[in-house]
Amino acid sequence: MNSTLKNTMIAVLTFGGGTALLCLLTFIHINQGNVEIPLGVVVESIINPQDTLQHHTVRTLRMPRAVMGIIAGGALAVSGVILQTVTKNPLSSASTLGIHSGTYFAVVVTTIFLPAAMVGNGIMTAFLGGILTFLFVYVLSGGSDATPVRMVLAGMIVTFLFSALTSVLQIFYENETQGLFLWGSGTLIQNDWDGVTFSLPVIIVGVIVTLIYSGKLDTLTLGDDVATALGQNVRSVKVVTIIAAVLLTSVTVSIVGPIGFVGLVAPHLIKLIGYRAHLPLILGSFLWGGNVLLLADVLARVIDPSFNELPVGAITALVGSPWLIWLVMRMKRTGSQNSGAIMAGKNSATLSMKKLLPVLLALITITLLVSLASGNYGFEPLVTYNAFFGEANTFLQSLIIDLRLPRALVALFSGAVLAVSGLIFQGVLRNPLADPSVIGITSGAGVGALMTMYWFSVSAVWIPVGAMAGALVFFIIVMVLGVKAEFQPTVLALLGIGMSAFGSALIQIMVVQADIGVASALTWLSGTTYAKGWSELLQYLIWPVLLFIPLLAFYIKTLDVLSLGDDTAKGLGLRVVNVRFQMALIATLLAACSVAAVGSIGFVGLIAPHLARLLVGSVNQKLLPVTMLIGGALLVVADLFSRTLLAPNEIPSGILVALIGAPYFLWLMKKRAT
Repeated sequence: MNSTLKNTMIAVLTFGGGTALLCLLTFIHINQGNVEIPLGVVVESIINPQDTLQHHTVRTLRMPRAVMGIIAGGALAVSGVILQTVTKNPLSSASTLGIHSGTYFAVVVTTIFLPAAMVGNGIMTAFLGGILTFLFVYVLSGGSDATPVRMVLAGMIVTFLFSALTSVLQIFYENETQGLFLWGSGTLIQNDWDGVTFSLPVIIVGVIVTLIYSGKLDTLTLGDDVATALGQNVRSVKVVTIIAAVLLTSVTVSIVGPIGFVGLVAPHLIKLIGYRAHLPLILGSFLWGGNVLLLADVLARVIDPSFNELPVGAITALVGSPWLIWLVMRMKRTGSQNSGAIMAGKNSATLSMKKLLPVLLALITITLLVSLASGNYGFEPLVTYNAFFGEANTFLQSLIIDLRLPRALVALFSGAVLAVSGLIFQGVLRNPLADPSVIGITSGAGVGALMTMYWFSVSAVWIPVGAMAGALVFFIIVMVLGVKAEFQPTVLALLGIGMSAFGSALIQIMVVQADIGVASALTWLSGTTYAKGWSELLQYLIWPVLLFIPLLAFYIKTLDVLSLGDDTAKGLGLRVVNVRFQMALIATLLAACSVAAVGSIGFVGLIAPHLARLLVGSVNQKLLPVTMLIGGALLVVADLFSRTLLAPNEIPSGILVALIGAPYFLWLMKKRAT
């Protein structure tokens, strides 16, 4: 077969087959609904519309949704092509670089505080949020010197940060943001043609601009120096095309919400077929982006035939997150990226344990006492004293002893076990970025716990079992991928974030299907110590501490041996694979117990071990108790502020920790980049 015939067949399959598939999916999509409409009626309503209920249903409700799916998917795919070319990063898309989260956060802020600025569906607000987020991630990851993995890692952490901020606003301004939860997860719901008529001209302009610049983008792939030598104004090409990409993303977000991973999957499908020139790449990506998004919406309504409207963004994440993982592993095999560790820096001090432990215990005690004495009426130490010594009334005694005390202890123990879990993961994987939330374990535990609560409808006693099962499944997947990635720190962190995205998509689907209230769902997903009492402390937290911590204290020295490298550890007689698996398994179970008690609280396991190293050095036998105390104190402080900062309203403790942990993670990356 000569090359001309082969190229012709590829073009026919790509564009002809893609168009045929798009038509098929469109008819399937239009025919989905509470009332089945025959195919002949669908065709007739398009070709020869009449004044009947079925024809109006097709033309005013179902067709706008299908058309919106096609043009939104196409716009996101073209945006992904541009971002991948300009950043020289095959992992780039609006979702992996945090642009979606930035646009969503900007829209939520404007909706609450400046609703008059939401003209044109808030497209300008979304555009400004997207541009600023892209610049932030680009600079933070090292600019033109950024590696693909580092750039996406920065984008994912920025997504965590904006998600935490957005959740705070949605919880406290539930009325103002009513309806934004489903939209924020991505939905193609259209009640008329307004969304299509608004977005289509903008999308056409954005795609035309990218097509005009397609030749210049081809030159850009040769490298900035070569492009400049060939007469290209590299900076202007990048600026114009980035603006077009963010504009395409912004207009879709303003209509259908942030739908992730379409801009990652569709361009790579076309590249896998063999296209590299940007003209066919852009056209093919637009066509197959429409196919990907339309198929996801079809699947969403197949999965939930009750038509509760599963967010299509969750379905694209279910497909896109494994695709991201595959791409990362593919890059690892081809050696196309540099993934060195991101260390916290040298120890600034090595303090005496005899002095440090009493100080930490005293600080925790003081923090607990302040927490018990703080509430809606301010700081009341005398009332707390009277409650403990029997001189207060029954109500105050119950408030402090039965509500505040167990809640503070739950925070203390949850923070301690999460911190120890992070310490173990960092030692076992030799990865300073490891944390149960960063590598996907917390997300897996959340999936297991939520399935136990709302799918199997079993007793609350089984919740930790479900959390452990979910955490174990995700743990095994991450470990298998980690072996293939040779446990390279940034690669493993990115793989874990891909697993977290997959788990979050499953959680979103279950939240919608279980019909959980928006505020309560966001609170649980963010992690909270609200209304936690003696039962959570006794069922989920006391026994792991009593069982696993003494065991870890005995075996913790093996982490010091592992830190010397696998070959040295084997030479010293350590069974590296068995020890790594056993220690990581204990860390996973600890994280699962915390999720069962307080939900998905992240970053405690990242921050606490690093702070401990700054105080006592890198010897794990010293780090274990110090990390426990710091982690417990951190979550107690977060719990205290969650109750008092905006009293009588509460901020979920997990959000407060994320607001600290995400910037800290980004600071570690920036420090390494500079």
